Amino acid sequence: MSVTEKFVDFNSLEQEIFRGCCKLGCDLLKDVLADYDVALSMSRDKAVYRYKDLRKTTIKTIMGEVEHSRAMYEVIDEDGTKSYVYLLDEALGITGSGFFSGLLSELIAKAACEGSYRAAAHSVSEMTGQIISHTAAWNVVQQLGERLNQKEQDAAALAAKGEGKGTLETKILFEEMDGVMLSLQGKDRKVHGARKEMKVGIAYDGAKKTGKKRYTLTNKVACATFGNARSFRRRKDGVIASVYNVDEIEKRLGSGDGARWIIDSFSEDETEYQLDIFHRNKAVIEFVANPDARKNIFNLLYNKQIDLLLEVIEAYANSTEDEKEQENYLELLRRFTKSKDGLIPCHQRGLNLPEPPEGKVYRHMGAMESNIFTIIGNRMKGRRACWSINGGDNLARLLCLKVTGKLSETLRGLSALVLPEHYADEIEAGLSAAKIPEREGKGFNGFKQFLIPSSLPWMKGLAAGRSLC
Repeated sequence: MSVTEKFVDFNSLEQEIFRGCCKLGCDLLKDVLADYDVALSMSRDKAVYRYKDLRKTTIKTIMGEVEHSRAMYEVIDEDGTKSYVYLLDEALGITGSGFFSGLLSELIAKAACEGSYRAAAHSVSEMTGQIISHTAAWNVVQQLGERLNQKEQDAAALAAKGEGKGTLETKILFEEMDGVMLSLQGKDRKVHGARKEMKVGIAYDGAKKTGKKRYTLTNKVACATFGNARSFRRRKDGVIASVYNVDEIEKRLGSGDGARWIIDSFSEDETEYQLDIFHRNKAVIEFVANPDARKNIFNLLYNKQIDLLLEVIEAYANSTEDEKEQENYLELLRRFTKSKDGLIPCHQRGLNLPEPPEGKVYRHMGAMESNIFTIIGNRMKGRRACWSINGGDNLARLLCLKVTGKLSETLRGLSALVLPEHYADEIEAGLSAAKIPEREGKGFNGFKQFLIPSSLPWMKGLAAGRSLC
């Protein structure tokens, strides 16, 4: 490529400059790591850490792979056994070879939440100086998911002891739950069958108006897992207690489709439970074919005559001679009897609820169907996607954080890659050293005045051509 030609492929020029800048960044980061390793070597306890050799390793960054050498030290334990450590790796929080930087891991995680692992690998490779495979993208998601799993377990343990670290205060907390069936693969398919239900729950403290007829849930948290009901409840309580100060909650309102695991996930003493209106009405339409009977049942529901409603459904079941129709009535009766206390929606019970804070409203519950699709269904259901139990759980944890707007914050908190602050000042000073006053401002021609690094020979040919200005 040459800018002296009559026509210039600007895309190729842009890509070439981008690759050169990435290489320059990798070289700069390599020098910083080398300096840091020397500083650690000088300050170490030489009686404990005996220098042995330099060993190579690689850090994968958004600029590309940074291959560098760091000092290896011999340590003699109390029992006389020898072990080898890398002080630089310990200081940075690096374990093993081929370490992914926190920023690169975050980009991969966000891309994996939007599409397949293969598509995520392609998009990250296109946007950064690092080339990764779909297997590498999958590995990053599994590693991040396992760290989030440990974080959820720690939060659940604190919540069980009443020591949650949440600080957000609210008097009312809304909780909604539902399940979504996902296809399984491999050994899990043989053990659990072709499909397994992923349990999903959200909690929020109200809603705010964002349009003429649009509302957004406020301070939403989410939890999802293939685990059993007990595991889900522990995780759900842990996620809530990590954000909310549960001691300040005066009333909890819960909604679900009546499944046993959902009812068991609520505390009977603290929660006003309602059968989700969508699932309640869907059951009537599904099991009652007679339009007059259906209308009568809906009227009894809307008038809150629950005892009479159950008697009427039983009478319909006893009065029909069609076995299939009778089975449908009895199934509806069984479901409504099990959820009898939840057939009347919470907003129709005359509950004495405190006034919502300014700018916030208390809406009728029923947001779970939309959230099932937004959190899980859009990414994990359909498109012939199949999951292992652990792999599905790991991705679901990232999806919950993405939908609640906490993905970037949480992932950056998981990254242990830390450098002393003064290295950032040195990098900034090094990058700005070429700013000479007489070469700045009007008339500055970067193609003629810019100092070309010797490590980037292709730029010398570029600078020899005419300016594109």
